[in-house]
Amino acid sequence: MRSDTRAGALLEPIDLEQVGFKQLDFSPTPVLKPRSGPVKSNFRYDIAIIGMGYVGLPTSLAFAETGLRVLGIELSERRIEAITDGHVDLLASDQERLSNARHNGLLTLSGDPALLAQAAAVIVCVPTPVDAYLVPDLSLLRAACATVVEHAVAEQVLILTSTSYVGSTRDLMVNPLVERGFTPGTDIFIAFSPERINPGAAGFAHEDVPRVVGGATPNCTAAAATIVGSYVTQIHPVSSMEAAEMTKLVENIFRAVNIALANEFADVSALLDLDVVEVINAAATKPYGFMPFLPGPGVGGHCIPCDPHYLLWQLHKERRSAPLIEQTMSLIAARPRHVVDRVRELLSAKGRGLTGTRVIVVGVAYKPDVEDVRESPALEVMSSLLHEGAIVAYYDPLCPHVRLHDGSMLASIGDPSEFGSDVAVIHTAHTGVDLGWLDDVDLVLDTSYSASSISHAVRL
Repeated sequence: MRSDTRAGALLEPIDLEQVGFKQLDFSPTPVLKPRSGPVKSNFRYDIAIIGMGYVGLPTSLAFAETGLRVLGIELSERRIEAITDGHVDLLASDQERLSNARHNGLLTLSGDPALLAQAAAVIVCVPTPVDAYLVPDLSLLRAACATVVEHAVAEQVLILTSTSYVGSTRDLMVNPLVERGFTPGTDIFIAFSPERINPGAAGFAHEDVPRVVGGATPNCTAAAATIVGSYVTQIHPVSSMEAAEMTKLVENIFRAVNIALANEFADVSALLDLDVVEVINAAATKPYGFMPFLPGPGVGGHCIPCDPHYLLWQLHKERRSAPLIEQTMSLIAARPRHVVDRVRELLSAKGRGLTGTRVIVVGVAYKPDVEDVRESPALEVMSSLLHEGAIVAYYDPLCPHVRLHDGSMLASIGDPSEFGSDVAVIHTAHTGVDLGWLDDVDLVLDTSYSASSISHAVRL
């Protein structure tokens, strides 16, 4: 293993066979394949997961699919009711897993955090958003970690998966547990293993996506890898919790930078009268050194719009800057405003303004084929259009209601052809949603770069 870059001390070697691993790769940072089989313990539950959202619920189902007894801690009674009834936004494969888990009694849902003491392992999967000033909102994470610390018992494995600043696991889990009298790596095991859930994407099964694990000690790394490896086929251990935390930030910042670059290429290509999608697809034929990213109206979800700000916030404390990351986030944040400006340009070319213009936004989820509107650029686009006097509606069968930034609610219209749209803004193109009615709309702005079937659509 590599040295602990935080302290400079060499990590003690792990007896991999003793803790249940089979070595596959003898590279400096080995890829390990955990041995299968349930967690053996005297606890009532094998796994407890705090937070039954877009990460926690699929993770719970992946564990339950292997035969483990899973406790899902969720404070929202409405969310528990929705999961129990099966009315949740999941892939078809996860819907089947949910049905199986409920039928087999392997998934127990509760709002009682005291039950955490009855679980062999506890995994924290709560949101880590930013506020209106782009400052990290750690309230949910702090509360969840404090709950874990309060109910922790000897021999438990405690894993944080929520994306946060580097050092958060040490600050929020390790240090408070040490204050309680625990010794990490001896009588309790603490680690960070960043989640890698891609909502709505069925290209990779949960168990096929490798997981990074970094523990407070080598024993913590091994114990956490055993837990995560109950359903994941490959584990990549790193030298510390901080290395694992930074790994997640690097993953999402990498995507942010490349999306901002793709958006810039889209603007340049439009200026040169080129099809940016054709150009990117052509570049993607190169089998090395290039990864395709497509432009769009902005970025939603809780990963790219939020996570980089956790690193920038941490750097501010050190009076340091990261100019490329800062510029990237500024460009991403400005993209929804660019959509509104483009609508204004199209109308101006026809001698019209935004005031009184009927604008329909097509698809408000932050990505295709999900019901998730967290940080969706569509919310800012619609709010800005309304502020400038447009008459705004939206059409999205997956998202029947949305709350705008000013707190007002909008409902998806049932038949978009009856709205009498002057302008249609294609924000998110869900699979199977008929867009044929757009043929009768005079101005169509395609910000998704995917509606090639609409012959008169203009790209962003």
